[in-house]
Amino acid sequence: MLVGLNEQDDAAVWRLDDERALAITTDFFPPVVDTPYEYGVIAAANSLSDIYAMGGEPFLALNITATPPGLPLEVVSEILRGGAQTARDAGVVIAGGHTIQDEEPKYGLIVLGFVHPDRILTKAGAMLGDHLIMTKPLGFGVTTTALKQGKAEDKDVQEAIEWMSLLNRTAAQMANEFELCAGTDITGFSLLGHAWEMAEASGVGLQIEFDSVPFISCARKYAEEWTFPGGSSDNRLYFAEHVEFAKHIDEASQMLLFDAQTSGGLLLSVPVDKLEQFLERAGELDQPVWDIGQVVAGNKISVE
Repeated sequence: MLVGLNEQDDAAVWRLDDERALAITTDFFPPVVDTPYEYGVIAAANSLSDIYAMGGEPFLALNITATPPGLPLEVVSEILRGGAQTARDAGVVIAGGHTIQDEEPKYGLIVLGFVHPDRILTKAGAMLGDHLIMTKPLGFGVTTTALKQGKAEDKDVQEAIEWMSLLNRTAAQMANEFELCAGTDITGFSLLGHAWEMAEASGVGLQIEFDSVPFISCARKYAEEWTFPGGSSDNRLYFAEHVEFAKHIDEASQMLLFDAQTSGGLLLSVPVDKLEQFLERAGELDQPVWDIGQVVAGNKISVE
C-alpha cells in the first residue's frame, strides 16, 4: 500500500510492480443540476477526477446508482448515458455496477486507474517556492444552489455545467509530463479546504493572491445573494482558523474561496524552474491554467 488510510489523499494506491500501481477511488452524490444527462456527465467527471488528482490514468469503472421507486426509467437511462459518455471520453470502460432504491437519486462511479509508483501526485509534495496552479475556475457551488433556489439564469447554469463537465485528464497528463510531486482536486472542501490539506501534509504555508483566483462570470452575483450551499459554511467553520485574509477582502469574496465545488479543477504545486515551460505547454494543449500564488514558509494560508 503506497497511499492509504494514513494519508488524506484522493485515492488509495497499491503497488503492482516497479512500473505500475493501482489507484482506486469512489464518489457519488445527489443531482446538482436539473437535467439528467448533464447530471450523469458531471457525476462521472467528478468521480474520475480523484484518479487524475493522483497523477493517474483511469481505465475501469463501476456505476453506483440510487433511484426513487417512481423515477421514470428514461430519467435513469439519461443519467447513465451521461456517465457512459464521460467514461468513453476518458477512455474508461464501465463494466456494470450496483443499483439500490432511495428517496433521492444518487449517482457516481467506483474508478480504477494506473499510476507509476514514482510519479504519484500527493498532497504532501509541495516545496517552498513552488507556484500554485489552478485548472478550473470557482463558483460552481454558489451557482448550483442558486439553481435549486430558483434564482439562477439559464446562461449561468450552462456556464457552470460546461466547466463541471470538463475532464481533468489533460491537466493530470501535464503533471505527469513535468514530474510534479504535489496536487489535489478542488471539490467539496473548497479551494481553501483542499489547499490547507496540501499545506498541512507538506508542512508549509501558502500565499494566495485573490485577484489571480479565477471565478465563473456569475459567481460574484450569486455570492452577493448568499446562495451558498451548506457545505460552504461548514468549510468556513472548519478551515477558517488556518486562513488569514487581507482586510480588503470582503465576506462574500471569502465565502467564494470556501465554496464547496463539484467536479472542480486540479490544484498543482509547480516548481519555479518548471513554471514557464509548464504554462507554455498548457497553451499548446488548450488547457486553462491560472497561477494563483506560491508555497511559502509557515503554517497558515494567507489570502492577499
